[in-house]
Amino acid sequence: MIIQGFEPISDPDARILILGSMPGIASLEANQYYGHPRNAFWRIMGDVFGAGLERPYAERTAILKDQGVAVWDVLKLCHREGSLDSNIKDEVPNDFAGFFVQHPRIERVVLNGGKAAKSFEKYVRPLVPSLTVTTAPSTSPAFAAMRYEAKLDLWRTAIISADQGQGR
Repeated sequence: MIIQGFEPISDPDARILILGSMPGIASLEANQYYGHPRNAFWRIMGDVFGAGLERPYAERTAILKDQGVAVWDVLKLCHREGSLDSNIKDEVPNDFAGFFVQHPRIERVVLNGGKAAKSFEKYVRPLVPSLTVTTAPSTSPAFAAMRYEAKLDLWRTAIISADQGQGR
């Protein structure tokens, strides 16, 4: 099945870009980033920014934008059966050249897991070789090898590192 991702959650003054690989079936059906109820992304965003699942999706995305955080995926299109990143084939990346022109204040990228990191290095890194990039542990329920508290600590460190010196 051919899968197409979402438009970014972003404002032009975003400083931090969080990148996943490609939405899973539950996210596509909900038409929301990280729409699987067991995905830890919004729980982490709740603990870091107050953008947790107790809030409506539009409110969560508005909070992230207010905090200078953009959310997108490395891939625009792919072929994938199911939701596992390991099943992704025939990748087509998003237009990062255009994105970085429209978002000139991006100073750090936080990658959500290994597949996002691998695709970023292949398609995006050559465009922004000096940009600071951190790979955080996947928030996917498929990555259950790490306790939530450990994931939260690593995500918070990645985001706080991006925020240093910004007065936020």
